[in-house]
Amino acid sequence: MNLMSRVHEIAEQDSARVAYSFMGKDTSYGEFDQSVAVFAGALQGLGVKKGDHVAFLLGNTPHFLISLYATMRLGATAVPINPIYSPDEIAYIANNSDAKVVVALDMLLPLIEGAHKALPAVKSYVICETDPSTPEKMGQLSEEVKGKVHSFTGLLGKSAPLTALAEVQADDNAVILYTSGTTGKPKGAMLTHQNLYSNARDVGEYLQIGENDRVVATLPVFHVFALTVVVNAPLLQGATIVLVPRFNPKEVFEAIKTSKASVFAGVPTMFNFMNQLPDVDPADFASVRLAVSGGSAMPVALLHSFEDKFNVRISEGYGLSEASPVTCFNPIDRERKAGSIGTSIINVENKVVNELGEEVGPNEVGELIVRGPNVMKGYYKMPEETAAAIRDGWLYTGDLARVDDEGYFYIVDRKKDMIIVGGYNVYPREVEEVLFAHPAILEAAVVGLPDPDFGEEVSAYVVLKDPSVSVEELKAYCAEHLAKYKVPRQFEVLEELPKNTTGKILRRSLKDQAMQK
Repeated sequence: MNLMSRVHEIAEQDSARVAYSFMGKDTSYGEFDQSVAVFAGALQGLGVKKGDHVAFLLGNTPHFLISLYATMRLGATAVPINPIYSPDEIAYIANNSDAKVVVALDMLLPLIEGAHKALPAVKSYVICETDPSTPEKMGQLSEEVKGKVHSFTGLLGKSAPLTALAEVQADDNAVILYTSGTTGKPKGAMLTHQNLYSNARDVGEYLQIGENDRVVATLPVFHVFALTVVVNAPLLQGATIVLVPRFNPKEVFEAIKTSKASVFAGVPTMFNFMNQLPDVDPADFASVRLAVSGGSAMPVALLHSFEDKFNVRISEGYGLSEASPVTCFNPIDRERKAGSIGTSIINVENKVVNELGEEVGPNEVGELIVRGPNVMKGYYKMPEETAAAIRDGWLYTGDLARVDDEGYFYIVDRKKDMIIVGGYNVYPREVEEVLFAHPAILEAAVVGLPDPDFGEEVSAYVVLKDPSVSVEELKAYCAEHLAKYKVPRQFEVLEELPKNTTGKILRRSLKDQAMQK
């Protein structure tokens, strides 16, 4: 059993059941399965074969769901990419992943026109129309690009459905998810059909998601947290996904009220904005039986404030792309411990170890490691990084944690210097690489500082070769090369950066000084 075969099975058994709701329109499992079959046929017509890679530049629309399941139906591998990434970032991932076809939102047409020469391996672009003027804009593309561009709607209208499901093995790649690397280049975590299916199944069972649930999907579905918790787990259980195109507190409350949603998942930033929204009637949230938080640690004060205001229990969990992603959740049938990421989910084993890989005692701090059917096959085309991350069958997360004597885990700190901005991961080295490439910058260091709305903000410290360059120029330069949430909000120009005796820049020292200020 895998994701695509399970959804196909539900469509055959109960075709009228609602699979997802989008902008007030319900789509049944039968209709969804038919669209998946037709788009799989369309991709096959574009030359996509079993084992090929298809990249997505899509948001929270039905295009993503159809594209994902159609790609898997062919036995091909999906490569979701954050559509707000910069052209440089998108080109790197599309090239590194060997994507043959790119499925993209119509608003990205200018990016495709400008970046197609940097993507020599891409044979076709499928454009998903969300704007009535899109056909006209597609007609204005250069002849070179126009020949590679196809309309999503047009393909659905003329392609023959692929009725047969590809025969896939448990360890065949279903998805490659790129996670920011400490080397500055993203790494593609290869998630197999078994990885995704087992995690969606086990999360659904652990959180008791059933066929009568309506699950809000306002988390970005190209992110692994949303992919498993609000897309695959609900579909596997025959539940309904309530697709919300973007996060807006007022619109989320309206969607919950209108759809009578029963499950809401978000990152702490979302809960914070919803909690602060004035003139909210808690009754608008009354249908929600389960609220789920992940992506970064939720402040305990926010957790209690939200729960008291909306009379709902928040179950906080933990995961990472390399584990498909969920390893822990606070159980919903027994005690929830504020500040904890909960206990190991079904079929997944977590433990805390010292530097020798030996398990430590209760409440001792060490590195959190994970084992289970959800752990990735490895990093795409990166055997050395794979060997460093997976040792003796255990995935080393790089996060420092402790576990109490009842089996509840707590994240103490991040071993790596990762910054989490509104639930998105930012690695300092990635931003530093961009800064170092600027001709006016001699040295640069990036740290995360607390931010009341987004959890953390990116802060940059630079030593300049050319003192005439302004902070505004540096911000504009970063905005050209980085996704918006990775652009430093603060710049501080220093005479020199603090270093240790070997010349290594001390990020921790910069952070400590900033916190003292």
